[in-house]
Amino acid sequence: MGHGCCPSSSSSSNSRLDSTSSDSTLISPQKNFFALKLRKRSNSFEMETMKGLFNPTLTPQQQMRRLRHECRYADGQIQGVIKSSTSPYVERRQFRRPCRYAIACCSTVTAIGRDAAPTATAQVERSVVRLGLPSKGRMAEETLNLLKSCQLTVRQLNPRQYTADIPLLPNLEVWFQRPKDIVRKLQSGDLDLGIVGYDTVSEYGQGNEDLVIVHDALEYGACRLALAIPKEGIFENINSIDELSRMTKWTAERPLRVVTGFTYLGPKFLKEKGLKHVAITTADGALESYPAMGTADAIVDLVSSGTTLRENNLKEVEGGTVLQSQAVFVASKRSLSSREGVLEITHEMLERLEAHLSATGEIMVTANMRGNSAEEVAERVLSQTSLSGLQGPTVSPVYCLRDGKVKVDYYAINIVVPQKTLYKSIQQLRSIGGSGVLVSKLTYIFDEETPRWRKLLSQLGM
Repeated sequence: MGHGCCPSSSSSSNSRLDSTSSDSTLISPQKNFFALKLRKRSNSFEMETMKGLFNPTLTPQQQMRRLRHECRYADGQIQGVIKSSTSPYVERRQFRRPCRYAIACCSTVTAIGRDAAPTATAQVERSVVRLGLPSKGRMAEETLNLLKSCQLTVRQLNPRQYTADIPLLPNLEVWFQRPKDIVRKLQSGDLDLGIVGYDTVSEYGQGNEDLVIVHDALEYGACRLALAIPKEGIFENINSIDELSRMTKWTAERPLRVVTGFTYLGPKFLKEKGLKHVAITTADGALESYPAMGTADAIVDLVSSGTTLRENNLKEVEGGTVLQSQAVFVASKRSLSSREGVLEITHEMLERLEAHLSATGEIMVTANMRGNSAEEVAERVLSQTSLSGLQGPTVSPVYCLRDGKVKVDYYAINIVVPQKTLYKSIQQLRSIGGSGVLVSKLTYIFDEETPRWRKLLSQLGM
């Protein structure tokens, strides 16, 4: 026997899983669906992903358990949730081959009797907040490290699954996705928050007003999207985008051939720079090889250090930078305004990110110093250029017991200094009588309410 929720056409000619079934229940789907085919061989299963939204590396038992209890988390707005074999969205039927069965789930399903007319699909509102994170590569690793540094450790019970959580944010689901899919799903409403590169937001968001940048400088993933041309040949004396646009070689019959993976930002930038005769070719990787092969005249691609360009005899040109990019925290304005819990989680994440990034590269220095008063000690500290701190030093008395009396001979100084000037700061403390110097790293520096939060509220009209 098999359990399934069968996808069918929305037209009147709905299909059945098995036309020979005598008691099948029709399911009318909307939007997307996924299907898994399981074949039993002895005591093991062999699985074939037909339309995969689930990870094919999971065991069939894990797939079945996840299908029955978690299909509401699949791609799209799942309107029917399979909770047990008695669910109205489950169909029991005999298959032609006794040991084969199929499982399918629709994005939107409505149970329909054999002779009944289709009814309106039920709407199930999602209550959890969804955060999209990059699934692979350096960006994924650095994103997880940043969140961990903010005490927002992502807990992934199974490294092969695409879902996780953050224990400190109990109403939050983490979804590992390709960066471009994070932006697309923010726009479709399947995700509420995301961390991706600004270049990805710009390319796939295409100016969508529903996308709002919550934090625009997470300080990793830095790169630039730039135009590059060969160093030699007809481009030897071309060093700026203006010179490139004034070349008379480019005509309607012989346009400038540009290869790029950024099919929105690339053409838009070239048009704005006055390049009229341009032919765009789309490619995903190894763009630097195209000019050498003679299949392109220029490339528009992401550049970090520029080493790859130089090693492939390419050069950037003045004015040829499309945009500067780094990791950003982005959200759906619609979700921030209407979905319960999104604004509160966004506020906490923003506060933690801001405070941690403010503390990055800063060190807390504590030292003891003899003095007649706190004011005298503070005056000596402020006379040193490296000891100004955030707003100034904190000076407090150090009490000691001498001859049966409590006296103050020393004062403790607490001051925040940049890590790169630590040694210079310690030397200056010693020069004014500091001793017993302690150094500790900072996790957070919480300031007054962040300007980014006020800006976000303003964008939301709050």
